[in-house]
Amino acid sequence: MVSSVVVTASETHAAIETVIRMESARLIAGLARYTGDVGLAEELAQDAVVAALEQWPESGVPRNSGAWLMTVAKRRAIDLFRRNRELQHKYAQISRALEAEGDSVTPDFDGAFSDHIDDDLLRLIFTACHPVLAVQARVTLTLRLLGGLTTAEIARAYLAPEATIAQRIVRAKKTLAKAQVPFEVPGIEERPARLSSVLEVIYLIFNEGYSATAGDDWMRPALCEDALRLGRILAQLTAEEPEVHGLVALMEIQASRVRARTGPSGKPILLLDQDRRRWDRLLINRGLAALARAEQLGGERGPYALQAAIAACHGRAFRPEDTDWARITSLYAILAGVMPSPVIELNRAVAVSMAYGAQAGLDLLDTLAAEPSLQGYHLLPSVRGDLLMKLGRPDEARAQFERAAALTLNTPERELSAERARAAAAQASGAGPA
Repeated sequence: MVSSVVVTASETHAAIETVIRMESARLIAGLARYTGDVGLAEELAQDAVVAALEQWPESGVPRNSGAWLMTVAKRRAIDLFRRNRELQHKYAQISRALEAEGDSVTPDFDGAFSDHIDDDLLRLIFTACHPVLAVQARVTLTLRLLGGLTTAEIARAYLAPEATIAQRIVRAKKTLAKAQVPFEVPGIEERPARLSSVLEVIYLIFNEGYSATAGDDWMRPALCEDALRLGRILAQLTAEEPEVHGLVALMEIQASRVRARTGPSGKPILLLDQDRRRWDRLLINRGLAALARAEQLGGERGPYALQAAIAACHGRAFRPEDTDWARITSLYAILAGVMPSPVIELNRAVAVSMAYGAQAGLDLLDTLAAEPSLQGYHLLPSVRGDLLMKLGRPDEARAQFERAAALTLNTPERELSAERARAAAAQASGAGPA
C-alpha cells in the first residue's frame, strides 16, 4: 500500500510543480532508455503528469512521487506498444524488462526509481546535445528535457515566440529520430568531441543568463541557475573529466558576482566598479574547489579550466587593485593558444592594459580592428572607448561609445554605453572632470 500525505488542492498543485522540476529529467531519461525514443519518452512523461494532476488532489502526493510517475509512464508505454502491432518486438523487450524488475499492480515505490538514474541522465545529456542538431536546437532541447523548463519559459528566456521554440523542439526530436541517434553514452574515442558539445551547450545557457544578448534585462539569473545545476549534475556523472570541473568552476565564480552586477534600478555595474562585498563567497569557494579538482586530475588545461583560473584571479581579489593582472595576461596568452579567438584577444587586450598600461592595451586592440568577426561586436568599440578615455582622448572615446550603443541589442547595455558617450563628450568640451 502506498503511503501518502494529504494536503490542500493548492499545496498539491505546488507539490506537483516541484516534483516535475526535480524529477522530469530523470523521468524522461529513464523512459528514453526503455523506449529508445527521446520524443516518445517526453510524451509518456507528460501523460504521467496528467495522471498525477487527476489523482493526487484526491489521493495525496505519494512519498516517492518520482517512482509513481515512472510506474504510470511505463504502464502507458506498454499500452501504447500493445496497440501498435508494428512495435510488438519492442513491446516484448520492454515487458521482459519490466517483469524482471518485478513491476506489479502494487509496485515497490522505494526502489522503482533508483536504478540506472546516473547512467540514464548521462545518456540524456549526450543525446540532447548531439552534434547532429544545430546549436540552437541543442540548447532548447537541453533546457526542455534536462532543465525542466516549459516551452513558454524557454521562449521568455530567449525573447522568442513560443511557437518558434515549440517548432524547434519538435524538429530537434524528429532529427534525432530520423538520424537514429542511439540513446547511449558515446564510446571512448567519440566521447571528447561529444563532451565538448555538451559543455558548449551548458555554457551557452549560462552566458545568455549572465549577459543577455537582447531585451530589457541585462541578466537572466534563472538561466544561470539552470546551467549551474546541469553543470553540477554532469560533474557528478563524469567525475574524472577535468574540463567538466573547469566549466563548473568558471560558472560558480562568475555567478558569485550576479548580485553586484546591477544597481537598484537595474543599471549595469562594470567589474571594476562593483561592490565586492556583495559577491557570494560561498559560490567563489565552490568555484575554487572545482578548479582545484580540475587541476588535481592533471593533463593539459582546457579552455574552461583556463577561463576559470582567470575568474579565480578576480574572485581572490577583495579589492580591484589587488587583482593579479600579470597572471591574468599570461593565462589569456595560454588560452589564446589553446582556443584561438578574436574575442579572447579582445579580453587579453583589456588585461594587458590593466597590467602594462592603456597604450599597451590599445596597441594590441589595433591589431583586431580589421577582424571581420568583430565588426558587429559591441564590446570592441566599448573597450576601445575605455582605453581612449584613460589616455586622455575623450572625443575619440565618445565616438567609440556611441558605436557600441548602436551595436548592442540589450537595452541596459545600450543605455550604459550612451551614458559613457555623454560623459566623454562632456569631458571633451571641458564640462566634465579632467
